[in-house]
Amino acid sequence: VQLQAFGGGLVQAGGSLRLSCAASLRTFSSYTLGWFRQAPGKEREFVAGITKSGGTTDYADSVKGRFTISRDNAKNTVYLQMNSLKPSDTAVYYCARSRRWGISTVPPTYDYWGQGTLVTVSS
Repeated sequence: VQLQAFGGGLVQAGGSLRLSCAASLRTFSSYTLGWFRQAPGKEREFVAGITKSGGTTDYADSVKGRFTISRDNAKNTVYLQMNSLKPSDTAVYYCARSRRWGISTVPPTYDYWGQGTLVTVSS
């Protein structure tokens, strides 16, 4: 199983970015997926999650109302639309596959991880 995240970059505060994560997984639609991020010197933290059908989503309080997670099971891809970006959103963003049916915010409950894509928000 491979997950490849891309779409990061440098953006000014208030700007937008769309991250994508493509999975080489025939049963992609059977798994809950999540986005996490890790800033320098900090622990990896949950950002957003989406169930296998896309019917349920969850967000960290810090990104609610600004970020949107979605998925296209036909393309084996999950997205993270990030709007109104803040310097505090600067981090490496990772997509991951969950071992659980529901959305978990805990990193050890995810078994496969993408390589990460860097998002830098300048003030």
